[in-house]
Amino acid sequence: MKKIFFLLISLASLLCCAQDAVEKKYLIEGVPAVLQRYDFCGEACVEMYLKKLGVNVTQDDVFNVSGLDPSLGRGCYTRELVKALGNLGFNLGDASKICSTVKASNSRELDTCFNSMLADLKAGKPSIVCMHYDDSAKSTEHFRLILGYDPGTGEVIYNEPAEDNGAYRKMKKDLFLKLWPLKYSADEWTVIRMVLDVDKAKVKVPERKAVQAKKIISKTGTEEEVRTIPPSNADFAQKVSELKRKYAKKKLNYVVEPPFIVVGNLDTVSLKDFSEKTVRWTVKMLMKSYFQYYPTKILTIWLLKDADSFSEYCKLVTGNEPHTPYGFYSPQNDCLIMNIATGGGTLVHEIVHPFIEANFPDCPPWFNEGIGSLYEQCREKNGEIAGMTNWRLAGLQKAIKRNDLPDFETLCGYNSLEFYGGEKGDNYAQSRYLLYYLQEKGLLVKYYKEFHDNFKNDPTGYKSLVKVLGAKDMKQFKEDWQKYVMKLTFP
Repeated sequence: MKKIFFLLISLASLLCCAQDAVEKKYLIEGVPAVLQRYDFCGEACVEMYLKKLGVNVTQDDVFNVSGLDPSLGRGCYTRELVKALGNLGFNLGDASKICSTVKASNSRELDTCFNSMLADLKAGKPSIVCMHYDDSAKSTEHFRLILGYDPGTGEVIYNEPAEDNGAYRKMKKDLFLKLWPLKYSADEWTVIRMVLDVDKAKVKVPERKAVQAKKIISKTGTEEEVRTIPPSNADFAQKVSELKRKYAKKKLNYVVEPPFIVVGNLDTVSLKDFSEKTVRWTVKMLMKSYFQYYPTKILTIWLLKDADSFSEYCKLVTGNEPHTPYGFYSPQNDCLIMNIATGGGTLVHEIVHPFIEANFPDCPPWFNEGIGSLYEQCREKNGEIAGMTNWRLAGLQKAIKRNDLPDFETLCGYNSLEFYGGEKGDNYAQSRYLLYYLQEKGLLVKYYKEFHDNFKNDPTGYKSLVKVLGAKDMKQFKEDWQKYVMKLTFP
């Protein structure tokens, strides 16, 4: 009998060991940790598993195929993450099982959800669950990638996207079951789980924006190649999120209008109207007529509704009082700040500057300000952007009567200190109406290309000007141009 007893004990031990060995296979190995970008926890979970499969899809790619509006400044919620998974080729199965409801009073229903997750793990399929980050009172909802379960210790094994060294973390089952249900009501809880079921061969890798390689003529006259990747929707969402956190106490609205984020204290309808009718239109027209490249950085356009808020945000964003009542471009702060109550002309003017910076970074100030000023008052004519006469005309006509304008070679040769430090208004106006003259003669776009392409040998643009005008006597041209200007009217 003793022999039989010991034999039965041995057999039971073997069976337990065999059962544990089977249960310990609730682990999907070789899944690397990926640290999420802000609020991209679900997107990072998808990237982790696809890396294990050898598929190069990033968390940004996941966000970009979700269809989520980047102006919201957040990562994917469950609905958008499910859409992204579908667009990437995952088999979503029964969609009704992704968000289950369980009765708070019946723990067996939650156990059933847990056991279903274990069954998928046994089949080699991990899950993304939405749960509370921790058990604190104000814990946020958070996606984690569930990779296994250890029945010996009663621990759920997961990858944590929000922290460094997040691979194969462990959490007690009791705590997991406490954090997993989202308790939107007292009686019924929501349990969210997305099974990652995909054939590697059927993953649809999204197309990415191509690397932008541009050749720039530097101040030394050498040609330099600059390579950048244009920002994607994920990048815009991250920037909006950053702004929302930084100015969380302010009542602001946001619109993504590539290559800009438009933010301001206008109502949502007005902000969107300026974004589409002014910003989008201006970008489209400038790219059509002049430029090849967009600005390489995401820039913020601040549209403030009055002088007081303009002054407030100038100090808040740049640390300084405004030096103009209208608006300005601040490359140091990657933004354009506008008192939009003064009209949209300055907005168009300032939009020109970052495009010049991206396409013709070392052009002289007379051209940079001249072309910006030209479009302070503009319209679409024959499918192209066209400057109109504006308020600068009166001051220029007075300067002409005083015989107080430099010759064009001198104007073109002004450095920044000379251009901005002298009679600035006259310099702006003279530059503007020189370009206005070229525009009206059908020569402006031709001149820009001539100047841009020959900058190495003509850094002021004066030689290109003489060539495009076909002028043999620039002194005579100035006299003729002044007569032309004196006949112009505004309004």
